[in-house]
Amino acid sequence: MLPPHPLYYLHNFQRALDWLAARYGDLFDDTEQAFLDAFAGLPEASRALLVRLLGRKGELFRSDRLRYEEIGDVQQAAEPLLALGWLSPDPLLDVEALLRLYTKAELAALADARLRKDAMREQLLQAHPQPRHHRQWRPQAGEQVWKVDVQALCDRLRLMFFGNLRQQWDEQLLADIGVFQYERVPLDAASRAFQTRADVDQYLQLHLWREQLETAGPTPALLDAVLDYAPAHPWLAMRRAKLLLRLGQASERVADWAAAQRAYAASAYRGARHRRLRVLERQGAFEQAYALARQAQARPEDDSEAQRLARMLPRLCRQLGLARPTPVQGPAIPLVRLQLPRTPQDRRVEDVARQALAEPGAVVCYVENALVNSLFGLLCWDAVFAPLPGAFFHPFQRGPADLASPDFARRRQALFDGCLGQLDDGRYRATIEDRYVAKQGLQSPFVAWDILTPDLLALALDCMAPADLRSLFERLLQDVPTYRSGLPDLIRFWPQQRRYELIEVKGPGDRLQDNQIGWLQHCLARGVAVQVCHIAWDDACA
Repeated sequence: MLPPHPLYYLHNFQRALDWLAARYGDLFDDTEQAFLDAFAGLPEASRALLVRLLGRKGELFRSDRLRYEEIGDVQQAAEPLLALGWLSPDPLLDVEALLRLYTKAELAALADARLRKDAMREQLLQAHPQPRHHRQWRPQAGEQVWKVDVQALCDRLRLMFFGNLRQQWDEQLLADIGVFQYERVPLDAASRAFQTRADVDQYLQLHLWREQLETAGPTPALLDAVLDYAPAHPWLAMRRAKLLLRLGQASERVADWAAAQRAYAASAYRGARHRRLRVLERQGAFEQAYALARQAQARPEDDSEAQRLARMLPRLCRQLGLARPTPVQGPAIPLVRLQLPRTPQDRRVEDVARQALAEPGAVVCYVENALVNSLFGLLCWDAVFAPLPGAFFHPFQRGPADLASPDFARRRQALFDGCLGQLDDGRYRATIEDRYVAKQGLQSPFVAWDILTPDLLALALDCMAPADLRSLFERLLQDVPTYRSGLPDLIRFWPQQRRYELIEVKGPGDRLQDNQIGWLQHCLARGVAVQVCHIAWDDACA
């Protein structure tokens, strides 16, 4: 593999700016358009230096610590950036910033270098409680300190390019050198992450509030601000709902039950309703909790909520003096118990079970969620990567942006119907095998290339009935974020008999989680062979 070009990061950044200019030019204000125009006219070394600084952590940098062979004289490269006001010379620094930029020894003229860093901080704060310019801190210093003043502007551009602030510019490099490979999805104006400038502003506001929550914790002012905010874009409305869920959880941690209740009541995010019920129960508002629980029971969000409600309602009935609801008994889950010699602590219990369950004529594989998800991802590749509005914003997406949205499957219903229809007429096997070769290594939210070996794929297609696959895939589509996990750990194939069973493994003291119970009950109801294997250690055999 050839090494990347020394200025790969600059080329990628320029490519992103060109992309943004072509797709988002109508959303730029004068300052953003001026940045794009001026950037193109800078010397190459100056452009490269700015991109290097944007890719590093923070906004403050010492000139003597910036050494880039491909840039050369950093001071000379910085001059045009300083002239444009994109870098600030001699910025104001508080004590925290000073301690991040300099070692204790370098600050010996300002404080006792023999002190521990915390004590030095206190000494500096007592002497200089207010921020000072760099030159006031170190008037004799030969180095300069620069502050990047276009960080917020460039973060906004990065958000518009990726549709999120999680991804960094260097993801383009990882694609260029083959570390990550992405499906090519046709993109047009309708597929932009943001259709209006207000959409960008609202995303940034929600992101700012999330950062405030993480740094300062929940406050009444923050909760009121989020409650009063009403983004029109459904995607942004869901981000607000998730932020309200986090505000509720943070309020619970500080025992502010009233604030938690307000946050959960206003959130449509999955899980918020049940947490609201827990808060109401904790507050002793049993009648209100009971009414909401019965409403939720009529239309549960998913199996997990239904299971939690089944545990909560008897408690609420007892508090209110009501008759306990008759529990709904599902089919009994087949159980096998194995007593095995204790193994080293670093050995997974699933691996121990896999070896113990092996028998002549059978192959046992550890797959957990990977196999069913991968088979689904291969069969439904075209539906998952369909170029729907609001799904794909840029060429570096692992999957559609609306994957966790409640209407993910509904928006693609006809496409998924066509994919799953292949399970009825036998075409599915050829489709999966062809996609396994054609899409090998491409990023996917479903396909685990490292686990789905050719042998495992062949065993699955030979032994798993298409009706079973349809049942598993249809449940997955009911709620992708929830049902992508919780599948049994092992699968045991009998190739000669073309049959299989799924096995959930539990070690000593481990119990089934709600999402695992949901999958097990679904399999039993649909005739999919499944069992739970409990492992106990026999110390006498050690």
